[in-house]
Amino acid sequence: MAINDEGEIRELLGQKRRIAVVGASPNPARASNGVLAFLVAQGHNVIAVNPGHAGTTIHGAPVVATLADVEPPAEIVDIFRNSDDAGSAVDEAIVHGAKAVWMQLGVINDAAAKRADAAGLVVVMDRCPKIEIPRLGLLQ
Repeated sequence: MAINDEGEIRELLGQKRRIAVVGASPNPARASNGVLAFLVAQGHNVIAVNPGHAGTTIHGAPVVATLADVEPPAEIVDIFRNSDDAGSAVDEAIVHGAKAVWMQLGVINDAAAKRADAAGLVVVMDRCPKIEIPRLGLLQ
């Protein structure tokens, strides 16, 4: 199930550097935009996933239409979807070969988390890496 242990989250964020941000937005007013910018600034290899903006970049990160377009596979799939829609993004992450799924603040989908856990993925729910990285002393 979802990890809440600070040590495990520190390990995940410290080891996994290739991150796909599903639901990334070029709109600076959106939380996904700020998180994506932060992850890029921290030196992560970030790929934005947004079918409406595929072929562009957001904060220097390439934008692709679907998670299946991310090659090689992302290690962490950071999901900016509502709780109900997060399930399909988690299922795509499982097929994609991701090592972890990260559901953002307010995104809670226990059934999807169970599927990801059963597939061997690390699961984080209702947290934000932009908050966790500085809190855990992982700033680059």
